Amino acid sequence: MKKLVLALPLAVLAGPALAASGPFFSLFNTNFVVLISFLAFLAVLIYLRVPGKLMGMLDKRAEGIQKDLDEARALREEAQTILASYERKQKEVQEQAERIVDTARVEAEAAAAKGKADLTAAIERRLANADEQIEQAKAGAVKAVRDRAVIVAVAAARDVIAQQMTPQTSEKLVDQAIGEVQGKLKLH
Repeated sequence: MKKLVLALPLAVLAGPALAASGPFFSLFNTNFVVLISFLAFLAVLIYLRVPGKLMGMLDKRAEGIQKDLDEARALREEAQTILASYERKQKEVQEQAERIVDTARVEAEAAAAKGKADLTAAIERRLANADEQIEQAKAGAVKAVRDRAVIVAVAAARDVIAQQMTPQTSEKLVDQAIGEVQGKLKLH
């Protein structure tokens, strides 16, 4: 079996040499001329150090690719740092907004309590007046307290919303950071 495996490639290689006319080692034999030309070509390549130059070019190419990969990795890390920074800022803004809402709620409750106290005082002063005037004063005071509470709540909510970062703003900041990273990647 080993002889057959060895003999088959030799037979294939010997086929073209046997098909040529005349002796093999003759300049009139095209196969011999092609063999000599091929060997001369290989000798010229080795003499001119083409394989070394090719290896050098491939090494430079590999170094350039490695440099690009390192730079891309650094840009990715920078983008992740920026993203983490924006997420921290968003969290801080959210916490600040919650504190503002809590403060506004306490102030609104205090204003409501003060309004109730004022209403009670006004009712006691006006008890001397007729029952009809008492009812009108009570209704007016309740309406005034409600209107004031609504105005205070609306103003507090407006301040909170104005200072609070929205998800769209957060997404816009993240998209800008990603755009900056992509711009840096395209420059290199």
